[in-house]
Amino acid sequence: QAHPSASLEAIQRIALDPGAAIIDVGGGSSRLCGSLLAAGYSDLSVLDISETALALARRRLGEGAGRITWITADLLAWRPTRHYVVWHDRAVLHFFLNAHDRRAYAQTLREALTPSGYAIIATFSPDGPDRCSGLPVHGSSAEEIVDLLGSDFSAIETSVQVHSTPSGGNQPFTWVIAGRRQSPA
Repeated sequence: QAHPSASLEAIQRIALDPGAAIIDVGGGSSRLCGSLLAAGYSDLSVLDISETALALARRRLGEGAGRITWITADLLAWRPTRHYVVWHDRAVLHFFLNAHDRRAYAQTLREALTPSGYAIIATFSPDGPDRCSGLPVHGSSAEEIVDLLGSDFSAIETSVQVHSTPSGGNQPFTWVIAGRRQSPA
């Protein structure tokens, strides 16, 4: 995306504090981190398996890249060393095809978030494509995503948005903003 407006708007709706810790998983060469910096956010991390994609984003940001924590890791093997208020994933979850990997994804998300954190997940819808970048994908409904996150999360907002590809195709994405329920004291 040339401008990640849907992601930026979703983050701005739930992370009112510009100092809120935000992680963009699978952020690679995305322009989201630059848009977040421009919007005044200051505690940003980007995780991606591709060092090449992260290097592209760092080059694009120039001096601003030094204000972001860059993490090169396989999401399923990564263990968070800190907590985040917002977990943002646009187009990662759908690459995890089997139930074991999807549960591992959700466990990592739960470990990474604060007790009152939020997950923003945008993934192909069930009626979306069955391949992306030459790889098979698994589409999910909003209900499936919230169920995957577990009983300590509830949906705040769900929608299906159609993404227009550079080649002129349309891809339906399921968007979920879910908040972690705080345990009663």
